[in-house]
Amino acid sequence: MESKGLEGVVAASTRLSHVDGERGELIMAGYPLDEVAERATFEEMTWLMWHGELPTVAELERFRGSLAAAREIPDAAVFLLRECARRNLDAMDALRMGVDAVSLVTGDDIGIVARVPTIVATYARLRRGLEPVAARPDLGHAANFLYMLSGETPDPERVRGLETYLNTVIDHGLNASTFTARVITSTGSDLVSAVVGALGALKGPLHGGAPGPALDMVFEIGDASRAEEILRRKLEAGERLMGFGHRIYKVRDPRADVLAKAAERLFTRAGDMSLYILARAVETQAIRLLEEYKPGRRLQTNVEFYTALLLHGLGFDTALFTPTFAIGRVSGWIAHALEQRRANRIIRPQSEYVGPRYKKFVPLPERGQRDVVEVGRRT
Repeated sequence: MESKGLEGVVAASTRLSHVDGERGELIMAGYPLDEVAERATFEEMTWLMWHGELPTVAELERFRGSLAAAREIPDAAVFLLRECARRNLDAMDALRMGVDAVSLVTGDDIGIVARVPTIVATYARLRRGLEPVAARPDLGHAANFLYMLSGETPDPERVRGLETYLNTVIDHGLNASTFTARVITSTGSDLVSAVVGALGALKGPLHGGAPGPALDMVFEIGDASRAEEILRRKLEAGERLMGFGHRIYKVRDPRADVLAKAAERLFTRAGDMSLYILARAVETQAIRLLEEYKPGRRLQTNVEFYTALLLHGLGFDTALFTPTFAIGRVSGWIAHALEQRRANRIIRPQSEYVGPRYKKFVPLPERGQRDVVEVGRRT
């Protein structure tokens, strides 16, 4: 029996994350999300996903050192990113090509995770006409990424905000990009190939590309007094309210709560709460109106809404949103690849053929004429 989009099909057993859409619960390697995302460093979170337990002091120190020592990307990757910037390519395309170039120096888990932030930061600066900033081995994973973007040592509150975000998005069940990574791994292929494939899936707007529009909607509203009027107009025009509703969660996305707290801390420390207050007002009106216009659909705030607010508060432009998501998720993709390897069987679902049968071959001179169409397209 066909299952559109494989919905409801169990394709893997995992100890990495559990998503309960009815209860609004996300468990990360045994820990409720809000128990660990706001407290752990990203290095601790990555270790947890890869090993099933939080690291000891000695394990964490060695792991941090290994990641810090592996941040430099090959010269060929920098050359490639310069060419991408010259052509003003999408940041996700540049990241995909940059990760592929990592194969020149490594194909291991630590080497990939360490270099993804370097690729993202290098391309972000090149695209702005700036030269790349060398990594600092004395800084942690999140702090170093912020440093490589700006050239300035980030304050602890900004680091904590980014770290909370990366921890929150590190894994989320068998989503499209994670499934892609597991399928590639199941063939016996390498980690770089699995990550490149996952990046291709993440680039798609139905998976990783929506945080920017969620913030655009808040900016369009501009003032809390206009929220109801503009949101009603969008709903009556049949538009989707970006940042609300989720295929799995039927209650509030637990990641939204974690990121809302992180955004509040960040904006409070910055001393300007106006955007945060506006976003909360828009959220309140949106949830109320969604229940009015779409009763029973249970369309609640999802991770995109507060992702956009938090990353904007960190000074990121929207082109950086999805690549920054990838910086967190790459550790999760690799965790799934390692898990797949431990009990591997090639992932090979069946398909149902619905085309014609028993057609007869017609020699070329007898096939008549059809309208000429472009290669790869049908009329």
